[in-house]
Amino acid sequence: MEISREAILDKTHYGLKIYAYVLRQYYPNQTVLSVKGRDCGITRNPFNGGKETLRIHIDGIIATHRDTELEAFKGDVFDFAQYHFRITDEEELFQKINKELHLNLEVKEKDELEWLNEPDDTWYANCSFFKAPVRNVFPSETLRLHQVFALITSDKYKRITEELRAITNVKEARKFKANRFDYVTLSGTFEKRSDNNLIKHSNLLTIDFDHLENLQELRTQLLNDEYFETEMLFISPSGDGLKWIIRIDISEVTHSEYFTAVANYIKHNYNIEVDQSGKDVSRACFLPYDPTAFLHKRHQAL
Repeated sequence: MEISREAILDKTHYGLKIYAYVLRQYYPNQTVLSVKGRDCGITRNPFNGGKETLRIHIDGIIATHRDTELEAFKGDVFDFAQYHFRITDEEELFQKINKELHLNLEVKEKDELEWLNEPDDTWYANCSFFKAPVRNVFPSETLRLHQVFALITSDKYKRITEELRAITNVKEARKFKANRFDYVTLSGTFEKRSDNNLIKHSNLLTIDFDHLENLQELRTQLLNDEYFETEMLFISPSGDGLKWIIRIDISEVTHSEYFTAVANYIKHNYNIEVDQSGKDVSRACFLPYDPTAFLHKRHQAL
C-alpha cells in the first residue's frame, strides 16, 4: 500500500496509534489513552505543561483533539504530529510517521541527485540580540534565525512566559514583559536599537497578530499561505497571538512600504488588522517559550 493520508489512518485506527505513540514519548511508563467507543477521555497534554486537559475523539474517519484549557489548541491527528515532529511539509510528515510507527507503507523513491537541479535558496538572516530590559538598546550579540528558534523552543524562557501569562492585569503584564524578556530585532542588525542605527537589513519582516480567537486555525493558514513562505512562526509571549516572520525584498521598496503592502494583503485575504508596530525596522521582538514554533528547513541546516 502506497503512503497517503488515508493509508496512514487505515493503519493507525483513525490515527489513535499516532496519538498514543507521541504521548508515550513524553510519558513512557504510563497509560496514555483509554479508548471507549469513539472517545478517549482526558489525558495529559505535553504541549500544555503535562496537564490533564487533552481530549481525543474519533470524528468520522479521523481522530481529533482539543484542549479543555487552551481553546486554540485543537485539530486532527496530523496537526498533533506536526507539533511533536516539528514538520509542516505533508509529505515529510507522512514519511516520518511511517518510519517511526513502522507502518511499512510504500514510499515513492526519489532521485538522490534531484537536488542538483533545484535552485540554491541558502541565505543568512542575521539579527541583533538584546538582554532585558527593553530599555537596554545596545545589543550583546548577533544571532542567525536558527539560533533564535533554538532559544524559543528551549526551556530558557519557559518560566517567565508562564509567569507572564498568569498576570491578569494588562498594565502589569506589559511592565513585566518589558522588564524581564530578552528580545531581538528580526529585521536586521543594529549598533543601537534605532531605525537610524541599522547596520544591515535581514530581509525579514515580522507580522504581529494579537488577541486571536482562532490561533491554531490561523497558524495553519499562514504556514500554507499561497504567496508568502514562512521563515519562522511562533506564539507570542501573551499566549493569544502569533508572530509571523516572512522574507521580503527591499531592493526597490522600503521596509515600511513593504509592511503596508503585506498588511493590506492580510486584511484582504484573512480579514485581520495587524499590529502596525511592525512598520518600524528596529521593532523589538520579545522571546517567549514556544516548543511548537516553526522554522523553515533552509535555516535549520545552517
